[in-house]
Amino acid sequence: MKCKVGFQMGPAFLLAASFLCLGFLVSATAAPPVVSNVRASQRVGTGLVDILYDVSDADGDHVAVSAAVSLDGGATYSAAPHSFSGSGYGANITPGANRAIVWDAGADLDPLVWARVKVKVTADDGYWNAPAEMAYVPPGSYWMGDSMNDGDTGGTPRHQVYVSAFYMDKHEITGTLWVEVKTWAVANGYDFNNVGSAKGTNHPVQTISWYDMVKWCNARSEMRGRAPVYFTSAAQTTVYRTGQVNLDNGCVKWTASGYRLPTEAEWEKAARGGLGGRRFPWGDTISESQANYYGQTGSYGYDLGPNGYNSIGSIGGTSPATSPTGSFAANGYGLYDMAGNVWEWCWDWYDGSWYSNAGATQNDTRGPSGVLSYRVLRGGVWNSSANYARCAYRINYYGPSAASVNYGFRCVRGL
Repeated sequence: MKCKVGFQMGPAFLLAASFLCLGFLVSATAAPPVVSNVRASQRVGTGLVDILYDVSDADGDHVAVSAAVSLDGGATYSAAPHSFSGSGYGANITPGANRAIVWDAGADLDPLVWARVKVKVTADDGYWNAPAEMAYVPPGSYWMGDSMNDGDTGGTPRHQVYVSAFYMDKHEITGTLWVEVKTWAVANGYDFNNVGSAKGTNHPVQTISWYDMVKWCNARSEMRGRAPVYFTSAAQTTVYRTGQVNLDNGCVKWTASGYRLPTEAEWEKAARGGLGGRRFPWGDTISESQANYYGQTGSYGYDLGPNGYNSIGSIGGTSPATSPTGSFAANGYGLYDMAGNVWEWCWDWYDGSWYSNAGATQNDTRGPSGVLSYRVLRGGVWNSSANYARCAYRINYYGPSAASVNYGFRCVRGL
């Protein structure tokens, strides 16, 4: 539930204006936040812009506040300025009057485009309405890719991406949840190529393919009364329930209320937990007290070890040495195991040069549109080194039909 209002910049840099607030209701009892009285002024002799606004929420929720920029007078909001700050910007903002955002417009934009610039302020109370098993990931731009010069060929160039708000499972899908949904699915016309396995009921499910996961997402949606996301063709007339179908972006009803795999851009934003430009979700070094991976301190200066399998995953044997979900501290968004334990499948087809493609910087980018050979895996795994557990690392080792003790997943859904 969110509300957006805006103002337009003029030759004198900024002209404050009032706009009609448009709310998006998702239920009969919930009400969206209301943003009003937006005004702005430039600090004399600088490129800094002070933006003030009022925000209210009938439900009493705190809100997440973001800003988006248009370079064409409001026709599109595809620009990705990142120099917003202030006590009235970000998550957990208390409703009230005169909330403040500071924008370093001079750092983000060429003065020649100021007259065409329009800024949209959005308040979203989705954080307080997140399902119990999911965490809220707020909207906004972030730097995607290798920010530490660690030598990733597929993770460069580093680039800015705007991602809309979404919910993500706090934990990797467990063996217990997998079986619950799969049992319902098989009784309702679904098939799966792999049974799936888990070391324990609260361990992540593995030995399932990308196709299995996508069909499982649809089954979870239908079982819980939500609209399925994936269809067998771009016509979106037949829900994807059986077989191995090479879906493309047109087969996805992105606005549906159901569960789906995260896009690669969503996954990395979520993994970073609001901590931009760092190697891992918590900082630039890693130890086996923070994640389940295979320590190799002699190979990577940022690996604090100890060496070998993590003892928590080795309980019960090292094949596989997964650990119970949630064994380590959550990141800034309340998500667990975004580094290590099992690789997590994403929606996107893998293209090693994708980050150099203009489509990589589009708002809510969904990866290459064509059918390629591999799907993206993210997050690292129990039997691989710290290098693979970095937020920016992406792999393409196997095609979507592969099933391995190393591969798991988690779901996202829209607000």
